Amino acid sequence: MILSVSRRTDIPAFYTEWFMNRIHEKYVLTRNPMNYHQVSRIPITPDVVDFIVFWSKNPQPLLPYLDEIDRNYPFYFQFTLNPYGQDLEPNLPSQEDRIESFRCISERFGKARVIWRYDPIILSEKYDLLWHKQRFERLADVLAPYTNTCVFSFVDIYDKNKGNLTTANYMPISIGQEESLAREFSLIASSHQLNLKTCAEDINLEHFSIEHSCCIDAALMEQIIGLKLSAKKDSAQRSQCHCAESIDIGQYNTCIHGCKYCYANYSMINAGNNYAKHDPKSPLLVGSLEIDDKVNDRKVKSLKQNQFSLF
Repeated sequence: MILSVSRRTDIPAFYTEWFMNRIHEKYVLTRNPMNYHQVSRIPITPDVVDFIVFWSKNPQPLLPYLDEIDRNYPFYFQFTLNPYGQDLEPNLPSQEDRIESFRCISERFGKARVIWRYDPIILSEKYDLLWHKQRFERLADVLAPYTNTCVFSFVDIYDKNKGNLTTANYMPISIGQEESLAREFSLIASSHQLNLKTCAEDINLEHFSIEHSCCIDAALMEQIIGLKLSAKKDSAQRSQCHCAESIDIGQYNTCIHGCKYCYANYSMINAGNNYAKHDPKSPLLVGSLEIDDKVNDRKVKSLKQNQFSLF
């Protein structure tokens, strides 16, 4: 199986001790997002976990443990590094510190193991098209030596993030603006030898040499581990998503970065309350098992087709 750590929250930034305890105890409990008292017990032993995909804006707390993790669990990072200010991303470390973490992962484990996400693109009077072009180029100058790929997307507006974005004075993005910015990004990426991809976008930008991305990318995993995986498309994701099937061990409303565009936090108050309930020794990310909880063993297996190298 492929372990997603995590689309729903930033486990490397805030829950590293908990995650390492789960690795050592070789299982994790997760709540069903649609049914609070339905809990899955998921084994995460090296014989069934084929790959880990980490998602983070600040993986620095996890860096001291990556060598240990890598001995049994191959991984790569989806590393979001945007140039926004504290009005949109209020609780992040400095950009310089995050760039240093990015560089560190790449130098220790290789460029293929850290993917730069410029995500999501938000337009406002402050963050206009020219601003994005200039900031993207500056970040590409710095990050291109340490990654092969940049993934970008345009902001999606949901009921749960619309209020926060309204206070940030966001402006709707037209198709013409998307194409204009994609053209500029493509030229910049090409000049830096970066593969440029979109994440879960309807718009076709192949005429700018921009592919649709798979954030849970089985082909990249096969390249890294040298084995074929029998990975299927994740039917639980929206139709525009091309990701392979994975199991996510995060929980919504637990990230305290406070990013205004976030779809995984419905409420910063709830996120703060959940963070306060976190016990790194618990098998659950938030709190402990309750009397009404029903725990079911999740049946998982390795996706490796054979033990013969592809190369």
